[in-house]
Amino acid sequence: MTTRPGTRDEVLAEISTMLSRVLDQYGLEDVEITADTTFHEDLGLESIDLVTVGSMLTERYGHTVNLAAFLADLDLDEIIGLRVSLLVDFVLSQLSSTVTAER
Repeated sequence: MTTRPGTRDEVLAEISTMLSRVLDQYGLEDVEITADTTFHEDLGLESIDLVTVGSMLTERYGHTVNLAAFLADLDLDEIIGLRVSLLVDFVLSQLSSTVTAER
């Protein structure tokens, strides 16, 4: 299901909720997630967790938001240092390009 692009804050809130759901599986509750939060260092997420997040993104935003394709364009250091803000920017850009293409 594609959706209209939300505001940066809306997308950040949705991604934070998704990440909280993943962290809940590890018994980690009440972790503050901000735009500057890193997936690896701050949250301790592994590659399998990124697969889960990718599935959640696809479920929420449709196949336009393809996390695997996004990560494939990054080098290893960029993936290890991935911040939530970069993912938010990616989602917004993909949703904006979908809306533009539909016009």
